[in-house]
Amino acid sequence: MTSVDPGIAVLRMSASSARVLERRAVEAAIWGTPIVACDAMRQAFFRDAGGSYNDILYLSRPADWRFQITTPNASCWYVYIPINTSAGPIVLDVPPAGAAGLFGNLNDAWQAPIVDIGPVGEDRGRGGKYVVLPPGYDEPVPDGCIPVRLRTYNGYAVLRAIPPSASAADVAAGLDLVQQTRIYTLAQAAQPPRQRFIDMAGKLFDGIPRFDDSFFDSLARIISEEPVQERDLIMMAYLRSLGIEKGRRFKPDPGTREILRNAAGEARAGFIRTMLALPPFVPGTQWAIPASHIGGETGHTFATANYLDVDARGQQCFFGRAAKRFGIAAFYLATLKDGTGAPLDGSRRYRLRVPPHVPARQFWAATVYDCDTAAFVRQSAHVEINSYDDRLRIAADGSVDVTFGPSRPGDAANWIATPPGRSWVALFRFYGPDKTVFEKKWTLPDITVET
Repeated sequence: MTSVDPGIAVLRMSASSARVLERRAVEAAIWGTPIVACDAMRQAFFRDAGGSYNDILYLSRPADWRFQITTPNASCWYVYIPINTSAGPIVLDVPPAGAAGLFGNLNDAWQAPIVDIGPVGEDRGRGGKYVVLPPGYDEPVPDGCIPVRLRTYNGYAVLRAIPPSASAADVAAGLDLVQQTRIYTLAQAAQPPRQRFIDMAGKLFDGIPRFDDSFFDSLARIISEEPVQERDLIMMAYLRSLGIEKGRRFKPDPGTREILRNAAGEARAGFIRTMLALPPFVPGTQWAIPASHIGGETGHTFATANYLDVDARGQQCFFGRAAKRFGIAAFYLATLKDGTGAPLDGSRRYRLRVPPHVPARQFWAATVYDCDTAAFVRQSAHVEINSYDDRLRIAADGSVDVTFGPSRPGDAANWIATPPGRSWVALFRFYGPDKTVFEKKWTLPDITVET
């Protein structure tokens, strides 16, 4: 019997069979969002930065809209390092923190944070050599190193250089930590090669996954590189019906692509609906923790004793990434709604009054993102304000009025741009959060429409 390629077979399908295929594609998109988001950043590293494995990408100044990853901030100095262990273990050598620190985490390809790095991470700010091991690796790790065992060959580290202030000296100290960071193979540990750094400040880095049919091209590519985990065997059968299978070229026909395009868009719409329905952090307000409680309870693996919560995992990875121990170095609140519960509209003007004494030992930041991408609004004139900025207008009582709108006001010091005619998301970050935010003794008011 000869087999029929699924890409051709879809042309012969009944309407009911096509609906089944589309439902499987929607579930595959929800399931695959973490690993496709990982691949999107990796492809941007190769394409936009001209990088190769064991290069280090960084920003020599805070990010602007051109740094297109999910929910970054514009108040830290970013470091992004893709990791691939298919040829053997990799060493990530992080310097000790000084006045500034490097904070971040190392994730596997499924975006599960395997280890936190920096002053609140495994090295406790003393620096260290993190040895990233491929699946099944059982050789001894050199003494004094921190072993990191992955179940995938691909992964990445995202670090943030956070100086104690925005002064030139403190920023230079933070960037010096970046320049001391190294990545190399374990085989090169005795004599590491010269490190290559790529500065992407002010340059486009387009690492956002596309929720169209190209989503499945990315999924097919990275699935082909990774071992199949037992928890995913049923989904691998679903993927096979879509034409995605290890060792097989993915070549859907136009009819199948139309089905896949619709399915990816439906998955994204579901993530946004879930964000709109998140329970408030403080009852009676619109601000919510932008992640399911399942994430925090499972170390963001989303694997419980009885099931893998792919819905919660997909939603969180559509919106961003999380540290292994969320809320230690930073704590976030998000909203897609104003105080009346209406979706935030990029064509209107809004105000957020930040009360005095924000419970953040380092600094706080308010940032705007495009609802459809969870990334900075493209071409945005101003994506964020933060308490680092000495131009920030502060009232006599210590409160700060943040304004949001599509056009720059006369006094733009406290203004963040919004996308005309589009929905947007606000994120409020507490860096070095104080216990009063968790005890809810300090409350962030809702965003209100300006009349």
